[in-house]
Amino acid sequence: MICPFCRNDDSRVVDSRPADEGTLIRRRRECTGCGRRFTTSETSVLLIIKRSGATEPFSREKVIAGVRKACQGRPVDDDDLALLSQRVEESLRADGQAEVEAQEVGMAILAPLRELDEVAYLRYASVYRNFASLEDFEGEIALLRAAPSNKQSSNQYSTTSSTNNSQTLSSSSK
Repeated sequence: MICPFCRNDDSRVVDSRPADEGTLIRRRRECTGCGRRFTTSETSVLLIIKRSGATEPFSREKVIAGVRKACQGRPVDDDDLALLSQRVEESLRADGQAEVEAQEVGMAILAPLRELDEVAYLRYASVYRNFASLEDFEGEIALLRAAPSNKQSSNQYSTTSSTNNSQTLSSSSK
């Protein structure tokens, strides 16, 4: 690391500490030339390879902006979107790759979005997967019904329960 004071290219690490929930490492360094101390920060960079071949750093804000459009009019707040973008980044980093195709980012968004809101998931999937016909929507809806998400399973229980109560009430009133 080059010393910001004397431009010497040799320094030693005096102290290292994690910061920003472990995504950043702050290092206190001492220049071997002038003896002055300075602080540096290290982060791992996750690069996204776009379809054009260009690369750019991963951005949670871009994930949120893309998903927010699918969530318009849905009961999803900013905290939910922030958590979703964090989950997406964590899943991409878990693969251990420094560079990820943009297509993989979109795929990583689908599962947490489905758990968050199935209507928003369907909207996002329709654009992301280029649905061209009604059959594409019907196929995706059939998949949603075949394997309900955890959130929907709890809602399904309460709906089934209230349906059974309605049937019981109508039977007893006859």
